Amino acid sequence: MAAVGLGQAARTTPAGALPANMVPHPREELFTVLVVDDHPLLREAISSRLLQMGAGTVHEAASMAEARARALATGPCDLAILDLGLPDGTGIELVTELRSQGWPRIVVLASSDDPYAVRAAFQAGAQAYLLKSASPMVVTDGVRRVLDGGVYADPSVAPVLAAGTRVPGTDNTPRELSGREVEVLQLVADGRSNKEIGEALNLSALTVKSHLSRIGRKLGTGDRAQMVALAMRAGVIR
Repeated sequence: MAAVGLGQAARTTPAGALPANMVPHPREELFTVLVVDDHPLLREAISSRLLQMGAGTVHEAASMAEARARALATGPCDLAILDLGLPDGTGIELVTELRSQGWPRIVVLASSDDPYAVRAAFQAGAQAYLLKSASPMVVTDGVRRVLDGGVYADPSVAPVLAAGTRVPGTDNTPRELSGREVEVLQLVADGRSNKEIGEALNLSALTVKSHLSRIGRKLGTGDRAQMVALAMRAGVIR
């Protein structure tokens, strides 16, 4: 059974068609999923795997625009699986949007184990980060973990998470930065002013200045360029 995309009726798994041990956890209804990826063959493979696992309905989208339209039409599904590299936007942006709309579980699918992307995905609200090169077993394990209320990282990116957001300061002593401090530093790296950073994060310019002062104390420098360089070297921002 294969799922279909926007503009077509989603196919479903008939009730009772699967043995009990194939369903991730007991439910009155089989779980619903939105799969967003611009590669048709990969999207079809993921959808087929989900149906085998016990998905009742799998919706598909190939872009941000299609995903937004599908999300608006269906409302929150039990699970969303999103490609980070979409043709009309970033998967991170879509994670943030879906979470704000009440989507409870999101799995990110990526071709890269870039430390910034891994951290950004989890900070945006994803519960799992899987690589496209992952084996079917890893994908299944990740999806099951998320459906059961947990979090999951592809084994190859787990060390990135273990390292957290620690940045060695000017004295080479690692300092832990908060998620908000990382967001602020990334926007500094993008060339934004304090006012622009505040507008992007819905903060006052004074609050942004306070974040930068706290980052400076942690890293041992008040120079914006040096703070950015230290964070980039640690792989926390790019």
